[in-house]
Amino acid sequence: MAEAEAGAAGRARAAVARLSEAVGERRRRLGTAMGEARRQRRLLLLVVCVALLLDNMLYMVIVPIVPDYIAAMRGGGGAAGPAAPAGANESGGGGGNRSLLPARYPPATGGNEDVQIGVLFASKAMLQLLVNPLSGTLIDRVGYELPLLAGLAVMFLSTLTFAFAANYATLFAARSLQGLGSAFADTAGIALIADRYSEEPARSRALGTALACISFGSLAAPPFGGVLYQFAGKRVPFLVLAAVCLLDGLLLLAVEPPCGAGARANMPVGTPIHRLMVDPYIAVVAGALTTCNIPLAFLEPTIANWMKESMGASEWEVGLTWLPAFFPHVLGVYVTVRLAAAYPHLQWFYGALGMAIIGASSCLVPACRNFGQVIVPLCGICFGIALVDTALLPTLAFLVDVRHVSVYGSVYAIADISYSVAYALGPIVAGQIVHTMGFAQLNLGMGLANVLYAPVLLFLKNVCQMKPSHSERNILLEEGPKGLYDTIKMEERKGVGKSLRPVGETEENGTDSYHRDLAGVSEEDSSDYEYS
Repeated sequence: MAEAEAGAAGRARAAVARLSEAVGERRRRLGTAMGEARRQRRLLLLVVCVALLLDNMLYMVIVPIVPDYIAAMRGGGGAAGPAAPAGANESGGGGGNRSLLPARYPPATGGNEDVQIGVLFASKAMLQLLVNPLSGTLIDRVGYELPLLAGLAVMFLSTLTFAFAANYATLFAARSLQGLGSAFADTAGIALIADRYSEEPARSRALGTALACISFGSLAAPPFGGVLYQFAGKRVPFLVLAAVCLLDGLLLLAVEPPCGAGARANMPVGTPIHRLMVDPYIAVVAGALTTCNIPLAFLEPTIANWMKESMGASEWEVGLTWLPAFFPHVLGVYVTVRLAAAYPHLQWFYGALGMAIIGASSCLVPACRNFGQVIVPLCGICFGIALVDTALLPTLAFLVDVRHVSVYGSVYAIADISYSVAYALGPIVAGQIVHTMGFAQLNLGMGLANVLYAPVLLFLKNVCQMKPSHSERNILLEEGPKGLYDTIKMEERKGVGKSLRPVGETEENGTDSYHRDLAGVSEEDSSDYEYS
């Protein structure tokens, strides 16, 4: 008997040891998986940031090259590269050396050329504007990685086309092709960040990092293109960007193969983009994004000529105009991320404050009389844009989380549409407004629009108090779980319900109370959710 008891005790101890070992192994695996997930999302953030950096560098790198193409169309032979006339932007004078920091939009010498340059710079945003509604819907259906990879592939082809372009028509085709790639890469990239960084303040930090890369790309491209164009030829800047784009695509394939495990097989289908567009909160955010970017989009093609006419600015001064603005933009991103972490309920206020700063700065631009003075309001505009973008882009993701389905392709397609509206109109409309009304009137109008729109963001004041819609829970109650995603969600709901039920409360009472809570849910909310 004693031997039997000792044997049973030994077996029990062995079972406990095996169980403890199994639990320890499971914990180690969970910790490893969580660590890998964190590393994976950091690498995905790097991929997205590089994609956004490349897109904005390609957007601006053609600035020092466009004048030579225009000269080539006039028969000046300027498209040959470094051997082209060094003073393609000759109105600044002195020495015939090309400015390595050229104007954002090169001034043209003739009306027809002015139209051609304006259409060339606007063609990317125009195509992006047309494609975004389709790209957002596609991203919601197939996931984020595959559209991001497709966008990078199109941008790679666009960059190579730029490198070997020999005339205006090829440049226009390459520019339009870039807009197609951007509609997929930019939207999918931002949506991927919002999806992988679902908690605050990590989401705001990640989106702020992406915005800083966008700003740096726009700033670094003109000197990058100018230096390489002058010393290595016109193809070299584009070939370098194409190589980086190819490496970024390969990194994405290594980190998260888009056609790997079918991760979205049981994920919810996103709310259609047309329904998101009529959501009043999303509409307010989209309007703010368009309004705050109009001063930058309209000043880029007009400020160079105004500075030369009003203050006799040289090419070097015109090229340096936007350089200092990068630093307040990054500062604005940093400040907003820190404030959002400490006071997340004031996101609307940060956006409204940014619009007020943009409005005041826009109105100050025409009053400047020298190069040093004009830098101050331009820095104010970029600081304000950083406040608005960094505060409102995470707000879009939060609105989708609490009012729709947590799938972000369509909502960030709406954000991209908002930006594209400003940058499609700027190169074409701004010059005409300056010609008919004057530079001062243009800036006063843009400033007034931002100041008047700032109070509209009060509409977002109570957004942070919203709770997630019950529609997802209703569907899971009414239908049995159809896949892993639904099963996990059902188990989570059950666990929460059990943990919150008071001691002694019967299952029947809990069910009755639960259904009473759901009684106020609207039919429209329920119809917003579809599960495959």
